[in-house]
Amino acid sequence: MAPDRVRRALPALLALLATLLPGPGGAQTSVFPSEVTLPRGGSTRVNCSAACAQPSRLGLETQLSKEEVARGDNWKEFELSDVQEDSTVICFSDCQSQSMASARLTVYAPPDSVELAPLPPWQPVGEDLTLRCRVVGGQPRARLSVLLLRGEEELSRQPALGEPAEVTATVRADRSDHGANFSCVTELDLQPLGLGLFKNVSAPRQLRTFELPVTRPRLAATPAVVEVGAQCHVFCSLDGLFPAPEARVQLELGDRKLDATVTHAKDTVRAMASVRGTAEEEGAQQLVCAVLLGNQRVEATANVTVYSFPAPNLTLSEPEVSEGTEVVVECEGHNGIRVTLDGTPAWPPSSRAQLRLNASAEDNGRHFSCSATLDVAGQVLRKNQTRELHVLYGPRLDEKDCLGNWTWQEGSQQTLRCEAWGNPPPELSCRREGTGAPLPIGELRPVQRQFAGTYLCRAVSSRGEVTRKVFIHVLPYKHSNVVIIIVVAAVVLLGTWGTAAYVYNRQRKIRKYKLQKAQEAAAVKLNTPQASPS
Repeated sequence: MAPDRVRRALPALLALLATLLPGPGGAQTSVFPSEVTLPRGGSTRVNCSAACAQPSRLGLETQLSKEEVARGDNWKEFELSDVQEDSTVICFSDCQSQSMASARLTVYAPPDSVELAPLPPWQPVGEDLTLRCRVVGGQPRARLSVLLLRGEEELSRQPALGEPAEVTATVRADRSDHGANFSCVTELDLQPLGLGLFKNVSAPRQLRTFELPVTRPRLAATPAVVEVGAQCHVFCSLDGLFPAPEARVQLELGDRKLDATVTHAKDTVRAMASVRGTAEEEGAQQLVCAVLLGNQRVEATANVTVYSFPAPNLTLSEPEVSEGTEVVVECEGHNGIRVTLDGTPAWPPSSRAQLRLNASAEDNGRHFSCSATLDVAGQVLRKNQTRELHVLYGPRLDEKDCLGNWTWQEGSQQTLRCEAWGNPPPELSCRREGTGAPLPIGELRPVQRQFAGTYLCRAVSSRGEVTRKVFIHVLPYKHSNVVIIIVVAAVVLLGTWGTAAYVYNRQRKIRKYKLQKAQEAAAVKLNTPQASPS
């Protein structure tokens, strides 16, 4: 047998031999101490002694590094160093007969490594999470326990079995676990041996939990159609997720990612992005709103059609013409788009419409409208163009705008109203025939008798002039009527006063007459003699 194989097998042989030795009662060889617990790599001393005074042989059998440090007639003390593993040492002596005694060396050591397996990057709320701890080394294993902790809370305590030892525990993740630290702790309990409690702790692992609802995000106010070059906004939101600030939102139109502004409020995430249609995206596109949290994703989609719709082209042969000139109005749609022009038949539909007319004064300021129609994704879209026609014509002074006869009452407040028409607008003035005195137009003034007369109103522009006579009649005050009214009023007043005076005097005379008669009757009664009694 090779020397190294013998060395490896020797501890087992010594241990087997120790079991065959006689008990302490019949032993002729003794060892002290018989049980030793020491740290790995440590040293200890063992004393071997014989029962007789002078044994022929006395020694220590071990594979460990040993050194005799003291001796007596029937004892020897050995120092054992660099003890790396559990061992059994045997003291032997020969006192006429050979005897042996064994001592047990138990090595203790903390684990070489305690490691908590990495946690998932994100753990769904409500699902089971398995914690795994791996312990390499550590002895004696019978006194080694493995604990799994959430913060300071003990989740599991198990013995360390196997090499390496693997311990697992399962917990149900919830929202309160988000940001919690999990760790693995080993406890080597040598307190019964008087040595204490030795702990080793793994590096902590932080858990991130999340909850993402199965409902789809909500795309609000999403336009079904977007015109090339036009800008609109899209909005996307999702409620009931946790933790909302950790959620990411992606908005995409076709293959283009949109620059979204994301906000959070409690368990809600919202995103807004501006969309400007491009010619390269013209046609049907898909708008996607995706909410990402943890290792999960929910999304909502909507169909958006990007279209090009130029306004129709509306032209006038001349935007400003003289009265009587022929004007050609043309309306044309781009890329065969149907158009309609005011004043022309709408059927059959065409991409071009035309109108011809002889310009008149009534056409000045007239607006021509051209409308184009396009069907996009079931929506009928319209665009209009308008043009204004300017017609140059000479001044107009019509009866309805400038009356020829005015009759005013002297002293009343009146306004001369006279308006001239034309393009360009004419200048209007009214002057008295003969003297040329001006008559203000459009001003409220008290009427005087000298306003009466004939006036010539004249409208002048670069297109010509026109005149119109205006006659003003002033009715003077009628003083005779006033005198008659005063006289009649005086007569009525005097008649009323005279009647009242007559009635009063008559009643006074009647009262005076009645009083006089009463006085006379009283006097007659007093003067009549009284008849004597018979």
